[in-house]
Amino acid sequence: MPEVITTSGSPEKDYILEVNGGGLVVEDFDGDGRLDLVVIDGSTIERVRAAEAGLPPRLYLGTAEGAFELAPAAWQMKGGRWGSGGAAGDVNEDGWLDLVVCEWGADRLFLNDGGKGFVEVPFEKTGFRGKGWSTSAAFLDYDHDSHLDLVITSYLRFDLDEINARGVSDGCAWKGHAVMCGPEGLIPLHDRLYRGKGDGSFVDVSLEAGFRPSEAGYALGVMTLDYDRDGDTDIYVSNDSTPNHLWENQGDGKFKEVGNRRLAAVGSNGREQAGMGIACGDLDGDGRADLFVTNFSGENNSLYSSSGKSRSFKERSYRKGLAGPSIQRLGWGTGFGDFDLDGDLDLFVLNGHVYPQADEQGTDTSYAQLDDLFINGPDGFTRQPLSDASASASRTGLSADLDGDGRLEIIALDLGGAVRILENTTASDAGHWLGVRLRGTESNRNGLGARVTVRIGERRFVREIRSSAGFQASGPLRAHFGLGDVKKIDELQVEWPSGKTQSLTDVDLDQWMEVVEAE
Repeated sequence: MPEVITTSGSPEKDYILEVNGGGLVVEDFDGDGRLDLVVIDGSTIERVRAAEAGLPPRLYLGTAEGAFELAPAAWQMKGGRWGSGGAAGDVNEDGWLDLVVCEWGADRLFLNDGGKGFVEVPFEKTGFRGKGWSTSAAFLDYDHDSHLDLVITSYLRFDLDEINARGVSDGCAWKGHAVMCGPEGLIPLHDRLYRGKGDGSFVDVSLEAGFRPSEAGYALGVMTLDYDRDGDTDIYVSNDSTPNHLWENQGDGKFKEVGNRRLAAVGSNGREQAGMGIACGDLDGDGRADLFVTNFSGENNSLYSSSGKSRSFKERSYRKGLAGPSIQRLGWGTGFGDFDLDGDLDLFVLNGHVYPQADEQGTDTSYAQLDDLFINGPDGFTRQPLSDASASASRTGLSADLDGDGRLEIIALDLGGAVRILENTTASDAGHWLGVRLRGTESNRNGLGARVTVRIGERRFVREIRSSAGFQASGPLRAHFGLGDVKKIDELQVEWPSGKTQSLTDVDLDQWMEVVEAE
């Protein structure tokens, strides 16, 4: 893969706009069966003041070896104002995956021209509203009409003429050092929910669905999940310096915010934290999703474990060995995955501070930080370095099987720096595995919101199909299972968004397979 460098303001980080970084989207856009990579880039304060466009998003097509090469001219996209996150989904139901790009400015929609290139939809035809600061995006089908809907999280109102730069006389300080201002003291923006029409356009239903400005937080990450197992998709949002939100789908087009009620809004001390990224997965095999949130330095990362029939969560980060190692870190991109193929979910966390001044004396932390891999074991998680890379200011990231060998790689983006591919060095015979892609017929085409279960005796491995990858990242739309020394599964079950349940037996392991929704 050619070296890919992103831009996010200046090294000094005088404004909060410069510290979150860009985005990553992984999916198969050209239909050749290989995963492709979209890198969403930012801009500089100088370009903004000169009314120049930001740096464009770029598509890199996957190769047979699991590497990437820059896509031809037909895939090229123009720069927006300042890019952040994004998501992939088939919004016009033509069988090809389209792309949404979040911006500080107008959010953007690119339709896939039959695997030959991207065509941008004019903003006024997308149905998108507002031109604020969007961070992360996720596709879902919250109303079960088989048309993809879209949730976009929003951070805060940012205006260069209203916010002081770092170092001015009445600016902001952190541990005695002059730093950029925010998010506290700035105005949060409410998240947006768009109902898909199935033709490549959307309708803003945020207010009628319950996403009220009075409940706005400084949103950074988003995760879709069916936390209460009632058959429809809920939404979890990590908020910076405000309580996290859990939007419970009421089944009638409306959502209710239940984060505090379900004990997934604040830390173990009852205080709000500065949430960044989100990982989601069933850690304990109870069939319910657990949530992990990365937080600011001086705060521990949070593990919200599902507590069964009560539909609530319990904060278990200290008990599972995830709290202490994170206090001097500032976490961003994160995700669960069975990286060693032993049958349970491990965890990666990308780290890096927001303040370059963290390298000064008295901060108890640093700007560049090592990334972490937490290996799941019988007594909790054990931390080890994620890779042999030196410390950096990492931001977003996600895992994917790039070369089809069943071992998950990690793609990481450094703030104003390189996009890194971390190769999985687990032995090829470490354990068996199974990968599943879905194709809906009555449900949405990619099976978003479906629940895929592998049963081996009394043991069950559960995955949900989702586009969200926690913080400013998306994809891939598939399920991956590490199975350890298991040589045969008893059943592969798919619970489709349509309400149908499909069961398969005699499934070969160590392959990527496609399951088509039965007529």
